[in-house]
Amino acid sequence: MKALHPSAEPITRNTIYSILFAISFGHLLNDLMQSVIPSIYPMLKVNFNLSFTQIGLITLVFQLSASILQPFVGNYTDRRPNPQSLAIGMGFTLLGLLLLSVASNFIFILASVALIGVGSSIFHPEASRVAQLASGGRKGLAQSIFQVGGNAGSAIGPLLAALIVIPYGQVNIRWFAFFAVLGIVVLTIVGRWYKENLAERKRRIASPASSVYAPGLTKGRVIFSIVILLILIFSKYFYMASMSSYFTFYLIDKFGLGVQQSQICLFAFLAAVAVGTILGGPLGDRYGRKLIIWISILGAAPFTLLLPHVGLIATVGLAMLIGVIISSAFSAILVYATDLVPGKVGTIAGLFFGFAFGMGGIGSASLGYLADKTSIAYVFQVCAYLPLIGIITWFLPDIKGR
Repeated sequence: MKALHPSAEPITRNTIYSILFAISFGHLLNDLMQSVIPSIYPMLKVNFNLSFTQIGLITLVFQLSASILQPFVGNYTDRRPNPQSLAIGMGFTLLGLLLLSVASNFIFILASVALIGVGSSIFHPEASRVAQLASGGRKGLAQSIFQVGGNAGSAIGPLLAALIVIPYGQVNIRWFAFFAVLGIVVLTIVGRWYKENLAERKRRIASPASSVYAPGLTKGRVIFSIVILLILIFSKYFYMASMSSYFTFYLIDKFGLGVQQSQICLFAFLAAVAVGTILGGPLGDRYGRKLIIWISILGAAPFTLLLPHVGLIATVGLAMLIGVIISSAFSAILVYATDLVPGKVGTIAGLFFGFAFGMGGIGSASLGYLADKTSIAYVFQVCAYLPLIGIITWFLPDIKGR
């Protein structure tokens, strides 16, 4: 007898915006707290006399702890959905923040960020499933609403860190624990809705023989397409690592900005990323996800190539433009991937979120080492070529999501 798996189809034909905005708000809180880590890099570098390589290692430990577990969590919750996992993940983040606020050495810092990463790895796969189940069939829109919460949190976090932590010291990271407690409350409420709808979700099952892959595609073609999508994720998140971890250092080094001024510029970039995320999903629903993937990766290349050669105002402007374009990719890529393998939302979300986090961590560590050996300016000159990898989008098949 062939095994059955729960369907990835939405529970209702109507988009449940209250759940989408609640899970998006949870994502905002989750990523707001995560973004404290790179935001305090300049402070940690001075306080603990860290090298750029050590800064990169902090990001690597955080991103790997957030990435390695995600596919396993996603696969497990595909088979055994756990509504409480959303709040449990936030609990790990709460513990990590409290420990980071009192960390007294480099190893202590690594352990603290690892706990925050574990919280993220538990949160993302199940949260993505909740977003799709509440989508009413508008999966691109639902994924964008979910993603924009995370992008908004990533943009707000550095601004709050610049106001609360940078001027007054590391111990004030503890105030961000309030957001974790708020997140636990919100996600517990979302978990109750999810639990109430599990019976309906379990009723909608599909045989792998008929629906495990997108119509008309063989297993080999699906695997090849997923590999292409992962390569695109690599190009996007290596470039994003250069911006999120080192853009402040680049501005300080090249233009002589202060730490708080550089954080405001980083906020502008991350706010633009949030705007691009809002646009990516609905545009993918309307015009096709493959087209949006084309534009969002390859379309950023002219601006990334220009950025290392312009003045301060143009640098910030180009960074915002790049943020809008390149951030529209992830929602389109993730929903395209779930259309390739219907019914495995948790596994696919875990794989792609995990790979994205992993590439961000490896990218940050690699670029930190490169910056130590050369310069921050050279790092941005090298990374400018990454979006050209978007040309491989041509190999993706044209598919229609269900």
